[in-house]
Amino acid sequence: MTTALLVIDVQQSFRERDTWKAVSNPDIVDDVGALVEAARLRGDLVVWVLHSEPGTGTVFDPTNGHVRLMDGLAAREGEPVLTKTSRNAFTTTNLQQLLTERGVRELVVTGIQTEQCCETTARLANDLGYRVDFVTDATATFPIPHRDAPTDRTVEELLADPRTLGVEEVLARTEYALARRFATIRTVAGLTSA
Repeated sequence: MTTALLVIDVQQSFRERDTWKAVSNPDIVDDVGALVEAARLRGDLVVWVLHSEPGTGTVFDPTNGHVRLMDGLAAREGEPVLTKTSRNAFTTTNLQQLLTERGVRELVVTGIQTEQCCETTARLANDLGYRVDFVTDATATFPIPHRDAPTDRTVEELLADPRTLGVEEVLARTEYALARRFATIRTVAGLTSA
């Protein structure tokens, strides 16, 4: 086993936020599920990562019950489920040790949010010497407000602001930043048809 599928933050927390109405990929569970099934058939390791912000009272606070995989996804026995408190999946977990112990040298990255936890993990993984495939169409993100925009706006106000970075722009920017530098951009179809 030299390849691992990293499923990053595909958790109920995101569905509890108003911004879920504007998510780039409302069918992410189906896309991730297809990648998980293909990885299992190939005998690749599947690693599940959840984001937690203890003590914050937010949807990422584990005491609120939303720091769990989205319905339709489940780890099988022997598949690690890690909980992180940083943007990348390495810094606050034992992910690198786990991968090293299992001889993993190639990673497939999927999850939420495309430009945050997924991209940050892919960049760090590359720096650590892993070969990285980034499956953009099995990630999800949200519109990004302008740096000077008020923080208390509704989703509708966010989308109406011409300064907001739309989800298609976020996805494209991430691919431009990663391709030929930190990762190879792959598709669900390309990884599940083999």
